[in-house]
Amino acid sequence: MLVPPDMMAAQTRIIYQMNRFCAERVQARIFKTATAIREICKIVQDILKEVELQEPRFISSLVECNGRFEGVEVISPNEFEIVLYLNQMGVFNFVDDGTLPGCAVLKLSDGRKRSMSLWVEFITASGYLSSRKIRARFQTLVAQACDKSIYRDMVKMIGDTTEVKLRIRERFVVQITPAFKCSGIWPRSAAHWPMPHIPWPHPNIVAEVKTEGFDLLSKESIVMQNKNNNAASMEGDAWVLSFFEAENRLLQGSCRRRCLSILKTLRDRHLDLPGNPISAYHLKNLLLYECEKHPRDFEWDESCIADRLNGIFLQLISCLQYRRCPHYFLPSLDMFKGKSPSALEQAAKQVWRLTREMLTNANAFEKL
Repeated sequence: MLVPPDMMAAQTRIIYQMNRFCAERVQARIFKTATAIREICKIVQDILKEVELQEPRFISSLVECNGRFEGVEVISPNEFEIVLYLNQMGVFNFVDDGTLPGCAVLKLSDGRKRSMSLWVEFITASGYLSSRKIRARFQTLVAQACDKSIYRDMVKMIGDTTEVKLRIRERFVVQITPAFKCSGIWPRSAAHWPMPHIPWPHPNIVAEVKTEGFDLLSKESIVMQNKNNNAASMEGDAWVLSFFEAENRLLQGSCRRRCLSILKTLRDRHLDLPGNPISAYHLKNLLLYECEKHPRDFEWDESCIADRLNGIFLQLISCLQYRRCPHYFLPSLDMFKGKSPSALEQAAKQVWRLTREMLTNANAFEKL
């Protein structure tokens, strides 16, 4: 098919602008983030070393591998989450019956005695391994470690939360989350994935992702807000499902990761709004949905990135207007839960302004 010269010229110009945006804006963000991660991980490693001395069950899993730290997630330019993987989950059954969207419980296996568990004092009367009790113990240990740390003048525990959150150098907020890695099993609440009629991802990748499994995080769940006391109590014992590694694996190949980096950069520069209605994680999930709509690798070439970005932002506007953003692996989980309607409304207007600029201005990326 013959393509008009002016269309070819316009596409070439967009690719040039996109490459320049990546070389300047995206790389600057990546460098700034990497510098921040290195700085905070050095301090957190020192604190976790002291925690481990006090309580050997909390072994630090924060190690550098091939120039990057495993288990670190960037929430925003100044906010990070570090996952601390715990040992020995073996005597518990993983129970995922959909009672708590986005959560699961760990129940003592039939015939197993409490004393067989490494975490015996955190098991409830009903036989559940309590996420909240483990987190409370960990929080106490981290507070003590901060007081002893050589960095104590620049690290403060953040109060008014059951989470373990540190403020470092008055610039960064770091949440340290105890977790169990669940390999070789797949949650029932995500059993629908992948959709049978969609050719993405490839069956080999699906098998790889399901074998790798998922994580169970000890953290507060927004899903249970405004629920009754009994449900809230059960939620406190429950663990939050996380598919962080699975998501990263799915985004390998073609320009999908590059697309995510551009989305994060645009979010930090233009959509870092009061109440944090739009996080990098919202964009990551919408990117995965876009991968299903455009399953072939050639649809993620550099010549197509602008179209993919527009598609993702239009979908984001729709989600903001309907005040619902379904999790990619757990569609019953609304990631906008707990966000104020006014914050979502303002965010929708701001995303539309950004999208309109990208759709109507051929030179948009020179200014973005």
